[in-house]
Amino acid sequence: MICNDTQELLRFLTPAARVLGLDLGTKTIGVALSDVGLQIASPYSLISRKKFTRDIAELSAIVTKQNVGGIIIGFPRELDGTVGKACHRVYAFVDEMQNYIDLPILLWDERLSTNAVERILIEDVDMTRKRRAQVVDKTAAAYILQGALDNLNLHTDPGATPDDDDDEDEFGNEEA
Repeated sequence: MICNDTQELLRFLTPAARVLGLDLGTKTIGVALSDVGLQIASPYSLISRKKFTRDIAELSAIVTKQNVGGIIIGFPRELDGTVGKACHRVYAFVDEMQNYIDLPILLWDERLSTNAVERILIEDVDMTRKRRAQVVDKTAAAYILQGALDNLNLHTDPGATPDDDDDEDEFGNEEA
């Protein structure tokens, strides 16, 4: 099922479930994983794309091993916000993936995420071109996932449970 926003995704997560972040490329899939507190995204692995069934088998193994409860996939809109060819490739992947992995999915706007990660790796880390090629996609997946986690936490009251009603004002007082 595709969720509309981070709050909808949160409602479907079981306690202590992690969230998987994916950066879908034509040659690789960058994979990132959240902590169980849904605060921090970390690069996890890189899947070299071969056949869809093999790629899904690797993702399924990660989902099972890491107790993943939801997936956030980078959605590469065009710079003007429109949906282009790359977005249609993501739609196709998600449509097929849902036949194998039954988890809530959120498509997260990832415009320029790979460029941002490349810039960080060059300017701040001074990483060589060869080493950057090995880590950029899984780091981009972590960048995408962290953006979604930050949004989720920005809009979540840490003292509330997903079932709490919104019948209190900003100070916690009951509204009439």
